[in-house]
Amino acid sequence: MIALFIGRFQPFHNGHLHLIIHLSQTYNHIIIGIGSSQYSHTNENPFTFEERTHMITTTLINQKISNFTIVAIPDLHDPPNWVNHVTSLTQPFDIVITNNDFTTQLFKEKGYTVKHTPIFNRKEYSGHAIRQRIQEHLPWNHLVPKEVYTYIQQIHSKKRLNQ
Repeated sequence: MIALFIGRFQPFHNGHLHLIIHLSQTYNHIIIGIGSSQYSHTNENPFTFEERTHMITTTLINQKISNFTIVAIPDLHDPPNWVNHVTSLTQPFDIVITNNDFTTQLFKEKGYTVKHTPIFNRKEYSGHAIRQRIQEHLPWNHLVPKEVYTYIQQIHSKKRLNQ
């Protein structure tokens, strides 16, 4: 079975990692859709598609996870056509993995099977909370894989959040 998992990954954090480890053991292949892929350099979407791809790929390879593909999913801002937009960008999949109510509704309306997953420590493992901690100069390295922390430091992305 092939699973589709969509997120913005701003940044890729330990909650995402725990979920993908679980998915990699459950499904033959995972399509990781990077949503809002066209946006970057803002407080809500500081990282580019390429940077997010690097964070995810480096982390998963170091975790010895190889049964994944990453796909850019730019925002369409047209909910009735969004699922068709997503499916035009991906290989066929059997199931959608999401905890987002709107994503669930849109895919179910088109006849797709949607599965909700356990949320791994949502209070801490939140892109918004991590970006806020970066802005406020609070510790955040424990919330992301070490590869992500190192990469964010290397590309000086903290400056984007502190403008």
